[in-house]
Amino acid sequence: MHMDRVLALIMAGGSSETLGALTEGRAEAALQFGGKFRLIDFPLSNLTNSHMNHVGVLTQYMPRTLNDHIGVGKPWDLDRATSGVRLLQPYMGGMYGGWQRGNADAVRRNLDYIANQQADHVLVLAGDHIYLMDYRPMLQQHLARGSAITVATRFVSSPQDAFRYGMVVVDDQQRLLSFEEKPRRSARTLASMGIYVFRAQDLAQVLTDNPQLNDFGRDVIPYFLAQKAAIHAYEFSDYWADVGTVQAFWEANMGLIADEPALNLYNRQWVVHTRSEILAPVMIGPRAVVSNNLISNGCVIEGHVHHSVLSPGVVVKEGAQVRDSVILRNVVVEEGAQVDHCVVDEHTVIEGQGLIGHGPDECPNQELPDILNTGLTLIGQHAHLPAGVQIGRNVQIHSYATRDDFPEDLRVPCGGVAGQNPRGS
Repeated sequence: MHMDRVLALIMAGGSSETLGALTEGRAEAALQFGGKFRLIDFPLSNLTNSHMNHVGVLTQYMPRTLNDHIGVGKPWDLDRATSGVRLLQPYMGGMYGGWQRGNADAVRRNLDYIANQQADHVLVLAGDHIYLMDYRPMLQQHLARGSAITVATRFVSSPQDAFRYGMVVVDDQQRLLSFEEKPRRSARTLASMGIYVFRAQDLAQVLTDNPQLNDFGRDVIPYFLAQKAAIHAYEFSDYWADVGTVQAFWEANMGLIADEPALNLYNRQWVVHTRSEILAPVMIGPRAVVSNNLISNGCVIEGHVHHSVLSPGVVVKEGAQVRDSVILRNVVVEEGAQVDHCVVDEHTVIEGQGLIGHGPDECPNQELPDILNTGLTLIGQHAHLPAGVQIGRNVQIHSYATRDDFPEDLRVPCGGVAGQNPRGS
């Protein structure tokens, strides 16, 4: 299959309430990961490394961060006149009207773009998964078997995670027999990765004729199954992570500093490209204690940092301590503050002597009881935590929280909340 005849569409329009405050100010695909990267860097880099350069990025929810990050696509060598990357923005009006109602509906509203690309096949990708994958063997299998659809799959180790995925059953020829989108419970262990190859003409016809089909997993794949279409699985066995919950996001970051990381970000044959800020090298002060971390450019560390991931521009001042935490861009941890088992979003200031992630963890979060219940504490972006604040475990501090959002005694107990939820729930 000639890669010029394949159009890749990256679904990057969603937020995620299961990521709490982390998507209060950005699309999920724009979330920072592994220090210097963003989630969308992974599918974009996979495409570049697979020598595929016809790419559309479909946006909707809070797209500005994605627009700023991707720009014209230069970091991925996708700044091209006749191909390259195109940001496909949502719009009101037109023959469909209203906002996109799902990932398949987003594609439906861009069928004119697909037709203009004169593609034979469409590769649909999620914008918020972490993995390193050459898409060419999947596309070659799709063509060799004459498949109407090919679905990338992988085994999941825990049946309890089935509710996060589309679970599938295949026969010994890898033909798809059933597809169940995000079941509450499942004994199945083979999950869809949210990666699909369609014949472009078939996809356009089905989406045009069936306006009720709005989601690939919930609607489109079951529709093709009901039509007895030839749908095959392509099994992927390497590292893949869907970081759609706070715990999964924290675990994936922590996995990068394991003794033998499952995800190799240092493979020069498969580089993960990104838009990098121009920052000075890391500076570690004379009294700093630093061990087992991933530390990005522009960080200044004068305190203690252990087993943590620090994004560019983080400052940890003398006497401050950061442990088992993920700290995003330009966070400042001032003198004497302690941050333990936390995810702290960008541009947050933690003033001196604050205790963040403190005390017992027996109570789940009031707003996200099924999400923040493992001891993690989540601090939203641009929050300003006053000096001496004591924040327990399983706590959520919303973005832009200030001193006025905290109790008089500056204590937020286990499972508590501070600040205003911009989603209004």
